Amino acid sequence: MWRRRLTETKRGRFEVFEAGDGPPLCVTHLYSEFNVSGDLFAASFTPYRTVFLVNLRGAGSSDPPEAPQDLSMDAAAQDLEAIREALSFAQWDFAGHSTGGMLGLHYAVTLPAGLRSLTLVGAAASRHYADTPACIYHPAHPQFQRMQDLIEALKSEGLAPQERRRLAEERTKLSLHRPGRYGDYFPKEVTKRICASRLDYYGREDFPRFDLRERLGACTVPALVACGRHDVQ
Repeated sequence: MWRRRLTETKRGRFEVFEAGDGPPLCVTHLYSEFNVSGDLFAASFTPYRTVFLVNLRGAGSSDPPEAPQDLSMDAAAQDLEAIREALSFAQWDFAGHSTGGMLGLHYAVTLPAGLRSLTLVGAAASRHYADTPACIYHPAHPQFQRMQDLIEALKSEGLAPQERRRLAEERTKLSLHRPGRYGDYFPKEVTKRICASRLDYYGREDFPRFDLRERLGACTVPALVACGRHDVQ
């Protein structure tokens, strides 16, 4: 289990989970809600880093947004900087996958001073990852509607734990090259959830204008970019 702390910053209070040993590493996801069961991606770094797994504004016990734009990538990058400062780190590393990696890239091109390095896995530099019908987030993909239905169902607060696990498993399998190996990839101990308000804001506001490609050349933060061979997105 991860150690839970409530971190007071100049931008509010944030719920942070800590594990591992070594130099500080921040991990978060744009619309996940973490708890003491942690996160598989974050756990992969704990043998080498002290990992700080952050619930962004509106997720878990972190402060709620005071205005809609408090859920934006811009606000999230500023909140991460405030957390770093509150923890008294001159710099830290950042690692993220999927929209967590997209947030990390935004963090690096807007507020790079506090970052020592980036690890970005299965992420993207623009919204155009969804332009191909081979991407499950393109309306022409045969599983597009099922994916949307599952996402909407998982936003519900009233789901029984067993039903939530069933729906989450089906959703994840839609993005696996070998869905039959789901049980090997994802142990049941991790019980993170979708933060509906953050996902809705991303789809409505951040995604339509997300494109950092022209700014990548100015990014001076050392970065490791990794992607699976079969990851269309």
